[in-house]
Amino acid sequence: MADIVYVVGLGPGDPQFLTAQAQSALEEAEVLCGYPVYLDLVRPYYPEKEYYATGMTKELDRCRWALETAHSGRTVALVCSGDAGVYGMASPLLELAEGCPDVTAALSGGAVLGAPLAHDFCVLSLSDRLTPWEVIEKRLAAAAMGDFCMAVYNPSSKGRPDYLARAVRILLQNGKAPDTVCGLVRNIGREGQSAQVLTLAQLEQTPVDMFTTVYIGNRNTRVLQGRMVTPRGYRV
Repeated sequence: MADIVYVVGLGPGDPQFLTAQAQSALEEAEVLCGYPVYLDLVRPYYPEKEYYATGMTKELDRCRWALETAHSGRTVALVCSGDAGVYGMASPLLELAEGCPDVTAALSGGAVLGAPLAHDFCVLSLSDRLTPWEVIEKRLAAAAMGDFCMAVYNPSSKGRPDYLARAVRILLQNGKAPDTVCGLVRNIGREGQSAQVLTLAQLEQTPVDMFTTVYIGNRNTRVLQGRMVTPRGYRV
């Protein structure tokens, strides 16, 4: 029997956002492994399955365990949030695992706010655990100079509480206006979901956490009936 490890993106968390392929992989798998927070999202739906969890910074150990378990003849699903190929676990297992696409936070959170990413946009992570902050700074500056709409992952944590404020200052220094429309969505698709629309100037002073996705508009982004909307350019 071939070794099978599925890398499954859970989307924002609610089962209604799972793709059919992701759901099929979860049902087929004998063992589910992942970060504890993400396993807790699926455990109520598959209580009979075996679970293996590792904490933050133990991603490679988790991948090795998944591959070794699959090599023993058991089908494994390595789960992560959003889409497995967008800041997910697909890359460490790309050569041996079959990835199951799902809905990344940039898209699902955008739907909560309205249509903030309806024109050219980029996705950035502020976590410097794997990417040097100097590189992140250059990418932020380039996105600002290009006036891209942005979805920002990992905006803050206990170890780097000021990173979002630092990012906002870089954006302002490189062309983004203080009144640029921005949005926040926390716990996308999960219990306790909340959303807020604010300006870039206000964003600098707004506390966020790792469960929050930040949206930054371009110069044409507007607030329409309480929703964050970036026009495509059609005349209305």
